[in-house]
Amino acid sequence: MIEQKITIIGGGNLGSAIAFGLIKSKLIEPSAITVTRRRLNMLEKLQAEGVCTSNDNVEASRNADIIILAIKPYQVLAIIEEIRPVLKSNQILISLVAGIGLEKIEGTAGTNVQIFRAMPNTAIAIQESMTLISTNVKSEDLRNRVLHIFKQLGEAVIITEDLMASATVLASCGIAFALRYIRAAMQGGIEIGFGAEMAQFITAQTVKGATGLILESGRHPEQEIDKVTTPRGITITGLNEMEHKGFSSSLIQGLIASFNKIEKG
Repeated sequence: MIEQKITIIGGGNLGSAIAFGLIKSKLIEPSAITVTRRRLNMLEKLQAEGVCTSNDNVEASRNADIIILAIKPYQVLAIIEEIRPVLKSNQILISLVAGIGLEKIEGTAGTNVQIFRAMPNTAIAIQESMTLISTNVKSEDLRNRVLHIFKQLGEAVIITEDLMASATVLASCGIAFALRYIRAAMQGGIEIGFGAEMAQFITAQTVKGATGLILESGRHPEQEIDKVTTPRGITITGLNEMEHKGFSSSLIQGLIASFNKIEKG
């Protein structure tokens, strides 16, 4: 358990998920977490867990050791400007905002604070996020401190700033792409005879098993595919039909389209 105070500015879906995840991980006492939101009534579940809530970003940031910005891109610079007078050199500021780089954040916050960017995905709500982190901070202690927090909420790695747009697409948007595959497989399952609930259960567990095989073994997906594709078999027939209809290329093109959207701002 860490003896630090964490303020999360933005108590929407992501900010609340982080707070609940930290509570579940037992990394920090609920009373050491403050979450801000204009409509405090939306934070009643967090209040019931012992989390402090506020609609005053400045006061919530004043004595925090770590400040996490879980807000919309159009809000971030104005909110950093708002809390800048109380920022101190021993504080860590973590932005979860897509498309706003370290240089722009530092230009608004000043060099008086340790700045990180982190890109989690919505699986953070069940402590299964893939979080990508970038920073210009050189201190290994501070880098490891931020890594440690997000590793309580899934997996986390530090990458270079130039890969953050790619990280947003592959990890954050990637959740939606994976879920769209699950939905499509469910629909196919219904067409070949299963009820909706059973089709969802079978598909979700199958995807969970597939990811487990890769994560546990470290093998390339094609090695696992080879184990279930036999000459003239039903699996290779289905795979070839999907590829003929553009399965892999459409997924790749979707990733590239999302990346280009970020790059164009």
